[in-house]
Amino acid sequence: MKVAVVGAGWAGLAAAVGLHDAGCAVTVFDAAHTPGGRARRIEHDGFPQGLDNGQHILLGAYDQTLALIERLHGHLDGMLRLPLRIESLDGRFRLRVPALPAPLHGAAALALARGLGAGSRLAALRMAARLRRPGWQCPPGYTVADLLARHGQTRRLRDRLWEPLCLAALNTPPSQACARLFVRVLQDSLAGQRQASDMLLPRTDLSALWPDAAIELVDWRPGHAVRHLSHDKSGVQVDGERYDALVLAVPPVSAGRLLAPLPAAPGSPRLQHTLSAFAYQPIVTVSFRLAEPWRLPHPIMMLEEDPRHGHIGQWVVDRGALAGAAHGELAVVASAASAALQQDREALGDAVLEQLRTQLARRRRATPLPPVAARAMVTEKRATFSAVPGLQRPRVQSPWRRIVLAGDWTDTGYPGVLEGAVRSGRQACAAVLKLRAA
Repeated sequence: MKVAVVGAGWAGLAAAVGLHDAGCAVTVFDAAHTPGGRARRIEHDGFPQGLDNGQHILLGAYDQTLALIERLHGHLDGMLRLPLRIESLDGRFRLRVPALPAPLHGAAALALARGLGAGSRLAALRMAARLRRPGWQCPPGYTVADLLARHGQTRRLRDRLWEPLCLAALNTPPSQACARLFVRVLQDSLAGQRQASDMLLPRTDLSALWPDAAIELVDWRPGHAVRHLSHDKSGVQVDGERYDALVLAVPPVSAGRLLAPLPAAPGSPRLQHTLSAFAYQPIVTVSFRLAEPWRLPHPIMMLEEDPRHGHIGQWVVDRGALAGAAHGELAVVASAASAALQQDREALGDAVLEQLRTQLARRRRATPLPPVAARAMVTEKRATFSAVPGLQRPRVQSPWRRIVLAGDWTDTGYPGVLEGAVRSGRQACAAVLKLRAA
């Protein structure tokens, strides 16, 4: 079976690997020259080891992503695996998951968290217990802010734990974010095996983590922006080249544009409406290469936001330590950073650096940050879809029999995270193989 995959992001490549393993001849098209989509390597003169177009972490619960990496490399050595630990750079807050069986590990982490106070810890434990009791369900239409209010979460608890986790997991402000998707993330990380809550931090760039290996298995067409599709009962044409099936693994806007010229099919107007209804959230990543060797106290740490002063960072990652670099290198991540798009980039970079220095100075016995040798700002304006309540997300099977959709925006039950993209790709692969079996 000859299959085209349009889009070399994590969803498209996950589909491509599965189809290759099933014996299909797979061609992958992408407008970019580097595989990985919105989670890929970027070359930059000031950073010899390259950058990512957004700093990502994985969780131990991401079983399909981890299985895919092991399939391609035979190991997970490209990532540092750590028990979940959320610690603020200023040292005022810390939550660590101890080596206890589930669900005791989550309860112990909340009960022993530093910087919350007894009332906040009790409120967090009460909410976790109430969510677990009905099978991790919550009322339809609730935002994360609604959920936290319903369960009496204190202001300190919201500021130091739930809201940072919401932004990291859903890239959507808590006042808008879908509570059901947030609860799904909590369920997978807290209700499963203890290892499901582990953090896995890439030691390499995101393309080298597995997309580079994936394209070695297929006919890779970099720099080819697909312009035209056609479809009939026997196959699909991609820019005039015929295939038995197509996996369309591009963002909703691009998918809608490529599908629009096709003859109408049952359900196609609804799909076009669904694709056009997505809204998006940006992620801004500010990277600093330091002039001297320097390390964070922990490979990933939480920052306190203060948007009035341009302190937009929510997390800082020690990329130098992860990569084993001789110099210090930090990446500061700001999710749902719409306001930052309107600000001067140079001034915003200065403000984020000030945020790091200020919060580090509050930490006891902290080593001051050395001078900065280079810096870079990467803005992904449509990093993820806005994960709002009631959002309609399409299934992978399109109204055209031989065209299948893939992307973290399809109906995976996950927010727009890497695991959602991989799961979508695997679902798309299964849908194509059903065509072969028919």
